[in-house]
Amino acid sequence: MPETSLPVEHLFTLTADVAPSGMIASGPNGNRFIVSASTGTFEGPKLKGTIKAPGGDWVTLRADGSAQLDVRILLETDDGALILMQYKGILADGGAKIRSAPLFETGAEQYAWLNNVQAVGLGASGDGKVTYDVYQLL
Repeated sequence: MPETSLPVEHLFTLTADVAPSGMIASGPNGNRFIVSASTGTFEGPKLKGTIKAPGGDWVTLRADGSAQLDVRILLETDDGALILMQYKGILADGGAKIRSAPLFETGAEQYAWLNNVQAVGLGASGDGKVTYDVYQLL
């Protein structure tokens, strides 16, 4: 298979505070943890701001020790615009390796370009935080 590199542009770095909210044990898909992710910050060349409540991750632990992420968080830019960021992803290596595929939704005219962005996030978790570098696929 030939090597390839995807053309990307850095959108922002996001750091969210995370805290367990509850667990559904032994459900039909395994153990599911609900994790609050309602505070934090993001900053990049075209937008920056804070994470607002509500926000969270519905994490499903998988048999191989990895976890499937299902995240919805609300971003508020420093100029007051609201942007929904939602993504699925995989957490592996005890949280040292997180890969995600964010999508965005906003009605703010100055950020409407985000509505057509497919992004990728590379991150890690630890010490009650998760940090992602988020890139737009070009």
